[in-house]
Amino acid sequence: MYDVVIVGAGINGCACAHELSKAGKRIVLFDKEGIASGGSGAAGAFISPKFSKAGELKEILHTAFKYSMSFYEKEFPKLLTKSKLLHIAKNETDDAILRIYKEDTDLELLNTPDNERESLCINAGLVNARPLCLAMAKSAQFIKEEVLSLEYDDGVWLINETYTAKEVILATGAYKQILPEPYIQMRGIWGHRIDIETTSTNAHSIHQFVSISPSTDGKLAIGATHNVHYHPQTSTEAYDVQEGRKELLEKASRSLKLENVKVVKDYTGLRSGSFDYMPLVGSLVLSHETLENKDIHFQTKKPNFQEYTYYPHLTMINGSGGYGFVLAPYLAQILTENILCGKEIPKGLQPARFFGRYAKKL
Repeated sequence: MYDVVIVGAGINGCACAHELSKAGKRIVLFDKEGIASGGSGAAGAFISPKFSKAGELKEILHTAFKYSMSFYEKEFPKLLTKSKLLHIAKNETDDAILRIYKEDTDLELLNTPDNERESLCINAGLVNARPLCLAMAKSAQFIKEEVLSLEYDDGVWLINETYTAKEVILATGAYKQILPEPYIQMRGIWGHRIDIETTSTNAHSIHQFVSISPSTDGKLAIGATHNVHYHPQTSTEAYDVQEGRKELLEKASRSLKLENVKVVKDYTGLRSGSFDYMPLVGSLVLSHETLENKDIHFQTKKPNFQEYTYYPHLTMINGSGGYGFVLAPYLAQILTENILCGKEIPKGLQPARFFGRYAKKL
């Protein structure tokens, strides 16, 4: 019997394993391929806020950026590379957004090199993606196995008719859902990153058309590009790695002159995003049982999530998009406090928000 089963060993699942293990819980982590074998392993893993106008996503990423920089420096300092992040606007619209951002932010703004477009520079960093996930998962038992069945009986979850646990966390990304709730539909975002050798040098993390890491021993990391049309489970043709490399290098060359380039490694994987771009953290609604409740008025602008019926002792963490390594430590802490102490999760993060919209349409 385990305290918690976590399904999915990307950055979200590994961050939850780390937090719950620190709390003394017995954790088992499942993944059908391996730790950080998907989108998390292909991530550039840049730690950055969201440079945009005001909004709920900007605010949570601002908080998560500060939290995660402190978290990585304290918990995994050898896997964090501190660097100056140079963000350059792509076009005139971005110019205006960055000007507003710089006026409103409480982050320390550093001097920037001359650029044709608006730009800003802050202290930030990047982490070593796969080694970080492995380090986070170190205190949990890992089982390389696809989870095909989840059953709840007499206060216990039964996984694949073999393993038992008191709690289940689903961190499965944009792959096929284990519990097919119709209101949960994730966007699959295919990512491709490359490591290159080059005689060009780069002093900053550059974010513009694509992300470029600072130089380390003559190498740069470029990526990851996002492709919403390719999905490994539904696409009829294989992903074109050569075309992906070409796109990455072309985008990077608009920000930094690259000379004597040799691609030394490719990383690819599927990320998950939600349709309102906010992550999903918290309990899953049992849609059939909730819809049968005649006392609930679904046609309301402000649904009461407490009226819904939920899966017992089952939560999810998903939908971080390209900000997985920024959000994961912060969201894992929120979810852990909810599981262990019953601390309420903000409504804007709860998966129940999608059920409310789904029920209203019905």
